[in-house]
Formats: sequence, C-alpha cells, structure tokens
Amino acid sequence: MLNFEEDLSGSALRVSPSSFVPSAPAAVEAEAPADAKNRRINAADKRIINGQTDVNQLVPFKYKWAWEKYLAGCANHWMPQEINMQRDIELWKSPNGLTEDERRVIKRNLGFFVTADSLAANNIVLGTYRQITAPECRQYLLRQAFEEAIHTHAYQYIVESLGLDESEVFNAYHEVSSIRAKDEFLVPFIDTLTNPEFRTGTPENDQKLLKSLIVFACLMEGLFFYVGFVQILALGRQNKMTGAAEQYQYILRDESMHCNFGIDMINQIKLENPHLWTAEFREELKSLFKQAVELEYRYAEDTMPRGILGLNSGMFKEYLRFIANRRAQQIGLDVMFQGAENPFPWMSEMIDLKKERNFFETRVIEYQTGGALSWD
Repeated sequence: MLNFEEDLSGSALRVSPSSFVPSAPAAVEAEAPADAKNRRINAADKRIINGQTDVNQLVPFKYKWAWEKYLAGCANHWMPQEINMQRDIELWKSPNGLTEDERRVIKRNLGFFVTADSLAANNIVLGTYRQITAPECRQYLLRQAFEEAIHTHAYQYIVESLGLDESEVFNAYHEVSSIRAKDEFLVPFIDTLTNPEFRTGTPENDQKLLKSLIVFACLMEGLFFYVGFVQILALGRQNKMTGAAEQYQYILRDESMHCNFGIDMINQIKLENPHLWTAEFREELKSLFKQAVELEYRYAEDTMPRGILGLNSGMFKEYLRFIANRRAQQIGLDVMFQGAENPFPWMSEMIDLKKERNFFETRVIEYQTGGALSWD
C-alpha cells in the first residue's frame, strides 16, 4: 500500500520510496539487520522472490539475462498501424476471396487472442510484478506488459480493419466453449497472484507462485497461443491475409521472448529454492500440461472441423504434444508424449529468422527502433 504524506503546503502529496518495496515475510523481516536499509547492494544478495535488497536499485546486476531480454524487446519495438491492411480488407470483402472455413479460423482466432493478451497483462501488472524482488526481472516485466498491450491493439486493429462484428469477436471468450474453457483454466492462477492478500514467503505460497509462472510461461504463452499462430501464418504462406499474418509474426517473436524469459525466471527460482521442486509438485505440473494439451486440441478441432490450408486438427494433436514436451524439458520435467514430432518445421523458421526479409516481402522482420539501428 502506498504511504502518502500531505505536503505542508496542502497542495501536493509525497510518496515514500520504501512504499514500493514488496512486503517480505514477517519472519524474514525480523532477522534482517537494523542497518540493512542503509547498506549498498551486493548483487549476490539478490533473489527472484523473497529478496531483501532494495527493488528500486537496478544495479549492480545479478540477472544479466533479464536485462538483455529487456534491451532486445526495446530494440524490436513495433506498432500495429505501421502494417498495411489494404490487401486483407479487399480479400475479406471479396465474395470468393476466402472460404467459409478460412473465415471461421480467422474469427475464432481473433476471438481468443483479443482477450488472452489482456489476461496476460493483468496477470503481470496486478500479480506477478508485485511478487518479484529482482529489479532486472521487474524491468523486463514492465516491457512485457507493454507488449501485451500492443498485441491487444493489433487484434483490435485487424478486427476494425476487416469491419468484423466487434461484440461477437470480443465476447467470444464468453460465448465460444473452446475459448471459454482455456480462459477458465487460466483464471484460478490469475486469481492466486492478483489476490491482494497473497504473499510469498512460505513453501506453500512459493509453490503457488511458481506454478502460476509455469502455467503462464509454458502453457499460455508457450502452448495455448500456438494453434492460432500456425493457422494465421499458414494463411500468410498462401498469400492470404498477409497484413494480419505479418502482425502475428511479430507477436510470435514477442511471445517467444516472453516464454523464454518466463522459463529463465522459473529455473532461477528453482535454483534458489530447490525445496519447492518436490516429486508431488512435479506430478501436479504434469497433470496441468496434459490438461492444457487437451484444451488446446479441442480448440483446434473447433476452429478447424475440416482440413484447410494443408492442415487438419489431427496434425495439431501431434504438434501440441511436441510443444508440451519441449516446454516440459525446458523447466526440468520428463517428456510426457514419447515420440512426438513437429509437423510444422516451418514454424521454427518463423521464430529463428533474423535480419532476412519475411515471406511477405514487406519489411525487415527484426524491426529496430531508430536509436537501435546500426548505420555502418
């Protein structure tokens, strides 16, 4: 809670800097030396959670990887309105431009994404950020929250450009069962972190935080988004909806970074708190992974009841198992779906492309802000 003190003039408020330091567990506070607040920070004393160093002091760095990801995110800044949607508009308005199945994919896709990134942003701003005590990680989370806002803007821009029924698209997470099921899976983990009474500092609550971070990094951003990405990017590969597909490609780049950052943070928390990684906890996570795969597969069946674009829902079952295995291994869990392979190898190329031009030949993929460009 912010500690406001009325200025003597009565015309201004002062906010104590200490008000922004996350509340630490009472037991830990009791053990802290009386002069702890006056000490200069030693990087070795920093912790991702339950840290006792001043969260307002960014340096000295301990988690350089977080700072580097923040810089990379800033360098790859983009805005939706920079992308020309004219060809998409003409294609959408043409009676023979797209099949009904292709239109269904696009509308269902937007129906999920227009609220998904808002959920992600709320989880960061109202939940995760409050519990993280490493300022380098907080710096990246602020950038990530802004990127989630850009993504929501991008979906709104597509909806507006195509002249879609906004009430239908934006209410899909209430009205379409396959979308609602994914959101209902996520909401309890959002509620855990956004509860103003929630505090880390006990093994039970630290595990709750870790579980929520894993759900959002590995299952939401690392799995729930990928059916949608494949579908829209597959349209782009066939020279359809190229403006929307270009925006999705930039979003995929951002989300890949979000996922990687989340996994780095998860693994660092595990390293600093090995007692949290129990066999029982790992079994609970495996169950969540399997549930997420099933929910996303149900969404694939709903958005694509018949094969289009050279894709079918059966291919997504294999792809989701492949992705789930990859995410599980990245955080130290065993493979859950033996032998699963990637039926969409071109998706890896989408993520790994650097400075080559994209397949729409419209702009450089690794967009750089003016201040980040090299003029050599």
